[in-house]
Amino acid sequence: MEVSEQDKNFELQDSGDRGSGVFTKNFYGKGRVVMTGVMDKIVSINHVGVSQIGEHEYVAPVGFMALVNHSCNPNCGIKVNETGAHDYVAMRDIEPGEEVTFDYAMQNYKIGYFPSRCLCGSSECRGTVGGWVDLPKDKRQHYEGYVAPYLLELDNS
Repeated sequence: MEVSEQDKNFELQDSGDRGSGVFTKNFYGKGRVVMTGVMDKIVSINHVGVSQIGEHEYVAPVGFMALVNHSCNPNCGIKVNETGAHDYVAMRDIEPGEEVTFDYAMQNYKIGYFPSRCLCGSSECRGTVGGWVDLPKDKRQHYEGYVAPYLLELDNS
């Protein structure tokens, strides 16, 4: 696999029970784009490894973005870029050597394909990996500004 310019800023390392994870080589300040999303192929089926971009549209992330692990207390959130793809944006300062994580509920309204037990290890772990529809109100408020906008549209439809 050819490594992209973006992927040169990251490396795969052991992430305990979750297998491998994506770790940054650089510092990223709060609000900075950590990984830039690229639209590749749009599909109509929700499965492991795709990001929801519309009610029935999904796209698979490219490169190391596809390998970023879930966390119930993530250091990154989602912002939609000018191409319609998801960027991962630092929700707080991220230090070199730190694993890049985001909450999969920030990009998918419903998720039903993960094991029954979440493996994130966070002190804020919800116990399962669910979608936006499953998040409690306080977590939704905490994620304000870091979720895909269509999730909010689906809430209002």
